[in-house]
Amino acid sequence: MESQGRMGDRIVRRPRRRELVPVAAESPPDRRPARILSPAFILFYSFAALVTVGGVLLLLPVSNNLGAGTFTPIEVAFFTSVSAVTVTGHVVVNTGEYWSDFGHVVIFTLMLLGGLGFTTMATFFLIMIGQRITLPERMLMRDTIGVEHLGGIIHVLRNIVFIVLSLYFLGMALIWWQLRNELGLSLPETLWHSAFLSVSSFNNAGFSILPNAGSLENFAGFPVLLAIVMALIIIGSIGWTTLVDVIRQRRFSRFTLDTKLVVVASMFLWILGGLILFTAEFDNPATLGSYSVSDKGFLSLFHSVSGRTAGLTALDFSSARELTMLFYPFLMFVGGAAGSVAGGIKVATLAVIIAAVISSIRGRSEVEAFGREVPHFQVHRAVSVAALGMAFIFLASLTLVLTEEGINFLRLYFDTVSAFGTTGLSTGVPPELSLAGKIVFMVAMFLGRLGPLTMALALAPGEESTEYRYVQERVKIG
Repeated sequence: MESQGRMGDRIVRRPRRRELVPVAAESPPDRRPARILSPAFILFYSFAALVTVGGVLLLLPVSNNLGAGTFTPIEVAFFTSVSAVTVTGHVVVNTGEYWSDFGHVVIFTLMLLGGLGFTTMATFFLIMIGQRITLPERMLMRDTIGVEHLGGIIHVLRNIVFIVLSLYFLGMALIWWQLRNELGLSLPETLWHSAFLSVSSFNNAGFSILPNAGSLENFAGFPVLLAIVMALIIIGSIGWTTLVDVIRQRRFSRFTLDTKLVVVASMFLWILGGLILFTAEFDNPATLGSYSVSDKGFLSLFHSVSGRTAGLTALDFSSARELTMLFYPFLMFVGGAAGSVAGGIKVATLAVIIAAVISSIRGRSEVEAFGREVPHFQVHRAVSVAALGMAFIFLASLTLVLTEEGINFLRLYFDTVSAFGTTGLSTGVPPELSLAGKIVFMVAMFLGRLGPLTMALALAPGEESTEYRYVQERVKIG
C-alpha cells in the first residue's frame, strides 16, 4: 500500500524504467478523396464519357445520309458530339441534311443530357429507382446546379428536372402551333422538329433541323415563333436560383444580390447588343437592310439575346459588318448566369468586375453593389475567371492563326470566342477548318462548358490555410 505521506510533504513520482520505452501510435488513414475524384474531375469524366459515346454513335453508317455502309469521318462525328454535349451549336456539316433520323436522335439526346448535366440526370434517375445519394454526390450536385447549401438539394434536383421537362413540353407545343402549317410535314414529323427546337432553345444549344433552313434564317418573318424561342433562351440562360428568386420575391428590392446583378447586367447587355446590331446593320442588305424598322428592332433584340448564349440566328452573320463582328465576341465571352445551361465567364462575373472598378473610382476600399459588400475572395475569383478566359482565347486564336492561314482573322476570332462561350454563333468558319483547327475548337468548347475556373481548381494544388499575412507594401498602379 502506497504511503500518502504527512501533511506538507512533497511527493515526487518518477516513471519506472519499463515505462520509458517508446510507444507506437497509429494515425487514422486520410479519408479525404483523391483529387482525381473531386467534383471538378467527376464533371470532366462525365462530359468526356458522354462525348465519347456520342462520337462513336455518330460514326456509325446508320447516323448519316452518306449511303449504305459509309462511316462518318471521325473528325465530323466527334466535332458534332462535342458541340452537342457542350450545347454550343457549332457544326461542320448541315445538321438537318447530313445526319439521318437516328443521328438527329443522338444529337438530341446529347444536347439534352449536356444541357441539364449528365451527372444531374444520372442522379435524378438513381433517386427515381430508390438509390441512396451519398455526401460526395450531393456536393457534386451543389456545384453542378449552382445552389449554396447541401440541405434539401435532392428536393431541389427533383424540382429542376420536372420544371425543365415541363418547359420543354410547353415550348414544343407553342412552337408546333406556329409551325403546324408551315413545314408541309406530317403531325409526328412536325412534333419532332418542334421538340428538337424547344430543347435546343431552352438548353441554349443552337442546333436546328428545320428543313431548308441553316438555323432560323427562313423564319425571320415569324415574330411569334422567334419570341417563343427567345423566351426559352432567356429562361435557360438566367439560371435556376435566379428564376426561383424572381418568382418568389417578385420585387427587385427583395432579390438577393446575385439575382440583382444577373437581372440588371443581363438586361443591360440585351439592350446594348440590340442597339449595336440595329445601328451597325440598319442598312446592310445582307442582314437587316430589307426589313421594316419595327422588324429591324425586333430582330436586333432577338439576336442580342440568342447571340450571347444560344447561337440560333435568323440572319447571316457571315455578312455582318465589322462593328458587329468586333462587339458580339464580348457578349459571347460573358455568356449567361452561373448554374444555367449557358457558357461564358458568366454575367455575374462581369457585374462583380464592373462593381470593383466603380468602387475603386469612387475611392472605396471595399467592393459594393446595391447596398451590399462583395467579399474579397469573390472579387479575386471573378478577376481570375475573366483572366483565364482571355488567356485561353488568346492562346487558341494564336494557334489558329498559325494553322488556318486562309481564313480572315476577324471571322476566326469571332468563331473562337463563340466556341469558348459555347454560343455557336458563327460566320461559317468551322467547315473550313483543318483537322488541327477542329481540335482547337473542340478543346475550346469542352473547356468553355466546364468553365475556366473549374479546370484551374481541378489542376491546382489543394487549398492551403495560412495563419500569417505578409507585410503590406504599395505598388504603382496606372
